[in-house]
Amino acid sequence: MGNVIGWDMTAALALGRAMGIDGRVLAEFLPPAEAAMVSKLREQQEADRHD
Repeated sequence: MGNVIGWDMTAALALGRAMGIDGRVLAEFLPPAEAAMVSKLREQQEADRHD
C-alpha cells in the first residue's frame, strides 16, 4: 500500500482560486490543513495494520 505524503498544492491553490478564495488566505491555511490530513491518514493506516 502506498503512503500519502501531501497534496498537490498547485491544484489546491487553483481550486481555491476558482472558488473565489484569496490566494494569500490559501497560502496561509492550506499547509496546516495538509499536515493534519496526512497525520490522520497515517494514524488510520497504522490502526488498519494492527486490526
